[in-house]
Amino acid sequence: KTKYSKLIFRKSDTIPEELHQMVQESFLTLREHNCFFQDLVRIKRKDFLTPVSRILIGNPGCTYKYLNTRLFTVPWPTESYDIKYCSPQIRDACKALMRLNDYLHIETVKALQGQNLFENKEIKDPAVIDRKQNFATSLMEQEFASKDQNSLCVSEDDRSLKNRTSYNLTLLNYMDPLQMLYLKQEPYFGMGNMAVSWHHDENLVERSAVAVYSYSCEDSSVQESNEQELKGRDPAVWHVGLKVAWDIETPGLAVPLHQGDIYLMLDDLNMTHQHCVLAGLSPRFSSTHRVADSSRGTLEYILGQCELALQNLQTDSDSMALSLKSLEAAVVRQVEEIHNEVEFEWLRQFWFQGKRYLKCTDWWLKPMAKLEEFWRKLEIMTSLVLSEVRKEQQIEEQRNETINCFLLLLKERQKLRKEWTAR
Repeated sequence: KTKYSKLIFRKSDTIPEELHQMVQESFLTLREHNCFFQDLVRIKRKDFLTPVSRILIGNPGCTYKYLNTRLFTVPWPTESYDIKYCSPQIRDACKALMRLNDYLHIETVKALQGQNLFENKEIKDPAVIDRKQNFATSLMEQEFASKDQNSLCVSEDDRSLKNRTSYNLTLLNYMDPLQMLYLKQEPYFGMGNMAVSWHHDENLVERSAVAVYSYSCEDSSVQESNEQELKGRDPAVWHVGLKVAWDIETPGLAVPLHQGDIYLMLDDLNMTHQHCVLAGLSPRFSSTHRVADSSRGTLEYILGQCELALQNLQTDSDSMALSLKSLEAAVVRQVEEIHNEVEFEWLRQFWFQGKRYLKCTDWWLKPMAKLEEFWRKLEIMTSLVLSEVRKEQQIEEQRNETINCFLLLLKERQKLRKEWTAR
């Protein structure tokens, strides 16, 4: 109650049946269309295939980066965006997950408001709340906010609350543990097989919530054990594990997950704690909704960076020859940093793994073609810098400063190109 108070658990019977049906059908549809993929991630300069298969769905132009791998959203249907899906079924699946996203946003706001009320009551009168009462259950039974999303934000605190709960994407996961030859054992508390090891979710807005919808394909062959002798968690049932980060003295928590259960990780829980996923016996889907940090991870951002870099390129009106407006070290550094960002954070990341999303939609092809055009111009700008610094009429001090910063970025580019070629 003190170490894990920011974990909120909701049983499936508290969630509208219509939503369950839509979301669970969407999982099965995406699996039927082979839309789940193992990611090749990079840890300590080595590549590993994830045991879990994934797909990213969310706001058009959003990306999510984890373990040095950038995923590109299959966009959910969004007004003012022309999104063509490979089939009506995939469109319906994306729409259902957008509905789930809206629902989880509202539920997360209510949970956070409920938690604030709970804490305020404790400060005023510790006896108000019965210590034996299950905190998560009490939140389920209370209504703290209107379901009208537009009316949720008035004050600065409320705006902050909305920013930390407005999920912009969901990372869907699928795994059939019986198809896995080997699963790592949970090392600290003896919790059994892990589908996902202990970790913090990366690349999120600070103190933003994470909401997870779990759907394990349970059937009559996989039943929860009723044996009295059973110790610890039931290995047939999927669980989410939590522990205080860098602390194995405080007992870990393993919460069983059944069809349609939801859990919320509120406020800073993702940073103060680590979580893992403990495998059951049946195949399982999950939809993990996040507020991804979009400061450097959206299409709008990288296109803006390209436009900024190209401000240093000019065309002669008579000869149409290209030249640079400035050779100042700071300007050259900025352009070449953007050059590297476009190539290694976007183009190579997309063509390395992103083209598999063509099974769902071709939405990213036009933006990538545009980024390639920008990249070609940035290559020309690099050549122009080389040409200019070779000219002896440059002031030596300025020339040396430009060369020094320029060479650092060229060396970085060469190193990264070798790494990507090897991959």
